[in-house]
Amino acid sequence: MPRALLSVALLILTGHAFAQAPPGAPGGPGRGPALPPVVTGPSAPVPPEVAIPRPTPGEVVKINEAMMAWINSDKSSAKPLLDKYQSLLMLQAPRLNVAATYTQTQLRMGPRHLGFVETAAKGNIDLLLDGDSITDWWVQGEANKAMFDKYFGGMRTANFAIAGDTTQGVLWGLHNGEGQGFQPKAIMLMIGTNNSGTFTAPEIAEGVGAIVLEMRKDFPDAKILLLAIFPRSIPGDPVRAKLADVNKIISKLDDQRHVFYMDIGDKFLDEKGFFLPDTFRGDNLHPQAKGYDIWGTAVKDKLAELMK
Repeated sequence: MPRALLSVALLILTGHAFAQAPPGAPGGPGRGPALPPVVTGPSAPVPPEVAIPRPTPGEVVKINEAMMAWINSDKSSAKPLLDKYQSLLMLQAPRLNVAATYTQTQLRMGPRHLGFVETAAKGNIDLLLDGDSITDWWVQGEANKAMFDKYFGGMRTANFAIAGDTTQGVLWGLHNGEGQGFQPKAIMLMIGTNNSGTFTAPEIAEGVGAIVLEMRKDFPDAKILLLAIFPRSIPGDPVRAKLADVNKIISKLDDQRHVFYMDIGDKFLDEKGFFLPDTFRGDNLHPQAKGYDIWGTAVKDKLAELMK
């Protein structure tokens, strides 16, 4: 094997790899300019409930030896095809799941992140909100801000969500000052839609699970309201199915002690699966004031219970 290829293989096997950061413009993958490459951070622990089974290097070798023996012994009419596509039939070493790493995204650099760290260090936070633009924009514009004040104005609330961010960005933020200095009573988390253009559903679920585990470590007494990722796009778009698969996996994190899973996505949709009038923007991704009102109504009682 050429030395260059050997080096790449070793990087993959040891979990040191490079990844292209997802587009950072609000709206997620494929929207706005691509960001420059960033060096992937170290892997984060993942709860067993959402962990993807991964073969060891030794298991990969053993499986591929058995596959080669089967191909070589085959005497059917399919033998030429098996030989032709032999490399595609071989089990590959599992790739590093960047969605479950502590990776500083472009979005968690600069004033936003530093402001969150300063807010965290001051303490006096009872409710923490975290995620991407869907949560960040609770306070964008007067109409949305009115909804924020309606449901959270009477609480000591911090919103550490950043538009366009991903699971790996939230993980990095928590690990680097956004998760230290305070102990909230409750957390409302929704993240993952901006990972949907690059990662598989199980990989996104691992990223969400890693965040939950990080929050459990940083805030051991907090109750986490883990929201299912909201529907996006229109019925029939594959991203709908992918996000539904993510939600099915992360629902396993609900232990009714520290983590409470809630899926309120259907409250925004009509009987055909389209967003109700005036609830979401024309991008079929971001709530408007009416959507935030529906959201607030859906979670207010549960949050009140968790914050006791």
